[in-house]
Amino acid sequence: MANAKVLKLSKEGNLSLSVVLAVHNEAKILPKCLDAVKTIQDELIIVDGESTDETVAVAKKFGAKVIPTTNKVNFHINKQMAMDAATGDLVLQLDADEVIDAQLIAFIAELKDPESATARQHQQYAAWWIKRRNYFLGKFLQKGGQYPDPAIRLYRNGKASLPQKDVHEFMQVDGETGTADGDMLHYGNPTFGDYLRKFNTYTSFKATQLEELHVPLSLGSSFKYLVWMPLSTFCSLYIRHRGYVDGVAGFVFASWSGLHHAVAYLKLWELQAQAAPRAEQT
Repeated sequence: MANAKVLKLSKEGNLSLSVVLAVHNEAKILPKCLDAVKTIQDELIIVDGESTDETVAVAKKFGAKVIPTTNKVNFHINKQMAMDAATGDLVLQLDADEVIDAQLIAFIAELKDPESATARQHQQYAAWWIKRRNYFLGKFLQKGGQYPDPAIRLYRNGKASLPQKDVHEFMQVDGETGTADGDMLHYGNPTFGDYLRKFNTYTSFKATQLEELHVPLSLGSSFKYLVWMPLSTFCSLYIRHRGYVDGVAGFVFASWSGLHHAVAYLKLWELQAQAAPRAEQT
């Protein structure tokens, strides 16, 4: 965990806010994200992972400080790089496909003002959970574990960090956490094609993790990853967490969430099959 940084009050006596992102080829969706925070940010930091579209131009149009780097498989490494570059008293970490709503904007604006009732009520917190609404197959999911789907994205500078070990992980916080007012609208999967593209990336990363954990290709492991985990995941999301309330979208989301385990395991099988001939040659 990074050491807490010295507060840098704005000229009005308010706390300053750094908005930080890590991006890669986000030119089409980035403007909507950045437009929502322009009235409350004091600093905009964007780490760009070798974008080949107009992402950097869009970022600079919004006054961002752009830090170029490589596009890594685990994107949380780039996110932490952006977080480390922030100099504001408060830091809001976003993805390019996320848009904060008016209520959350108002909450952050009040949090920046040390004299406001909100700031006084939340003065003991080092970070805040933000509720997320996830867009899938043309609608925001209400159930299936997809709302409120909280994540820590707002924190006092130096009080939070990312483990950088997985594609889905929560920030580690040094101190107490509260819950922010308002929502973050997550347009991570505007089309099913977008979902499949990310599905392929995440399952490949998971297969690599399984290989590092030396998961065997055995009858027991095959049953676990090809049958039990897909089925239990589906039942948890669709039945226990009432994904059926979201109709077809809820059914598809629960089904493909379960298939994540099976596809990752099959990719592990493929990785080990490819490694066998190389081992024989050596």
